[in-house]
Amino acid sequence: MSVIFERNEVVLTESQTKMVRSGWGASTIDDTIVEKITYDSDGLKVKGYIAYPKNISEKLPVIYWCRGGIGDAGAIDAFNARGIFGNLASWGYVVLSTQYRGNDGGDGKDEFGGDDLNDILNLNYVAEELEFADLSRRAIEGWSRGGMMTYLALTKDHGFKCAVVTGGIANLRCNADESRFMKKLYEVTMGDYNSEGFNEKCKSRSIVNFAEKLPKETPMLIMHGNADNRVLPHDSLDLSYKLLDLGIPYRLIMLENGDHFLKKHRKIVDDNRKFWYEKYLK
Repeated sequence: MSVIFERNEVVLTESQTKMVRSGWGASTIDDTIVEKITYDSDGLKVKGYIAYPKNISEKLPVIYWCRGGIGDAGAIDAFNARGIFGNLASWGYVVLSTQYRGNDGGDGKDEFGGDDLNDILNLNYVAEELEFADLSRRAIEGWSRGGMMTYLALTKDHGFKCAVVTGGIANLRCNADESRFMKKLYEVTMGDYNSEGFNEKCKSRSIVNFAEKLPKETPMLIMHGNADNRVLPHDSLDLSYKLLDLGIPYRLIMLENGDHFLKKHRKIVDDNRKFWYEKYLK
């Protein structure tokens, strides 16, 4: 029985297509297909995306891409899916992404690193249904909250050949002074600071508290803007010390004057992502 309930190609307007060509390059549009899917995750109908090159002559490596934000704030719309995932697919990869449960019309509730973590892990079953996906060559990537989800997924699945995290949450300090962005995430997902179980939820989502559960053979590329006022640069720095002590292979790149979205550093970010995937997946 298939775990994919629906699978429909993403189609943009003419003006949107021109914008994707301009922003991500012609190959993103001309050489790839991006589809929106509904798939089974723990019995829930969850929304997500698949992207892949148009011309496939052999099985391709697979990248699981973990979105940021919470709820529908940060959900990937059709335009960004066509750009972000189409661009990755144009590099020669199959791309799978989830909106997480409860978002974009999907069943369940986004728990910010609770049971919704399974929505990433269950992409394995989606990949198994794609005849052109090589599950022996998988990578995982996450931005912001997606970075946190990437770290948590790595503790559950040690089969990824490499990982890429940009501006990722690694250490929830669980206080209102951290940043307005983080404060909002706390309020939406975990309740009041004084509520029962709040500190435990924070600890269970902070990879710095249990970095020893990360796979020892999965190289990580970690990038962070040192002017990020949403997810503090200390998150990546704190984790880097843990990885160093544990002997886990990683590369840390701190980008000068880089904000949370690293728009001014897009080329260097993409160049490093592309290099990392080519080194460990091909």
